[in-house]
Amino acid sequence: MVLALEALRRLQEGNGRFVSGVRSLETLMSQTRRGDLVGGQTPFAVILGCSDSRVPVEMIFDQGLGDLFVIRVAGNIVAPSQVGSVEFAAAQFGTRLVVVLGHTGCGAVQATLAELQRSSETQSPHLRSIVDRIRPAVAGLLETELRHDPYALAHHAVRANVRMSANYLRHGSQILEQLAEQDGLLVVGAEYSLETGVVEFFDGVE
Repeated sequence: MVLALEALRRLQEGNGRFVSGVRSLETLMSQTRRGDLVGGQTPFAVILGCSDSRVPVEMIFDQGLGDLFVIRVAGNIVAPSQVGSVEFAAAQFGTRLVVVLGHTGCGAVQATLAELQRSSETQSPHLRSIVDRIRPAVAGLLETELRHDPYALAHHAVRANVRMSANYLRHGSQILEQLAEQDGLLVVGAEYSLETGVVEFFDGVE
């Protein structure tokens, strides 16, 4: 089992390589391990990220086959199916690091802010279900001075949404809460910068 802080170090080092335009030989050769993975997997981290095509999780952390258990959904929201997926990885594979990964310029967060400022009757119920998951994290920001600064508002909204999702995983699942208390499970929040390629871990990290 890879301990949470060691897993976090691996992700940080991998992102450093990605930003520098370097890929590790181990990552490049990971496809040769395909046969070894047929019988099972032991991913060292769970990443709950956004579906955005500009944020390919294995690439930005320079990881290969079998390294990461990736869950992608618009707005990196947490719904029952996402919680169950994280529980599955933590319980079945012994994965002890869970990362909620948001990113700058998140369209789902921007759509939520737009909906809050100007409600749309034509929005599909499926898209609205995503907006409704993000809404509690960002609604309060529109009551602050941030509402006058669209760039700052978007920045704070992305991070508020990450924090809410991470906090839900910490306290919305008896399985994950027990693993955190007794077996070293760590849930952290992070933001990927589309502009720089850097992942900043900012929530749940000492």
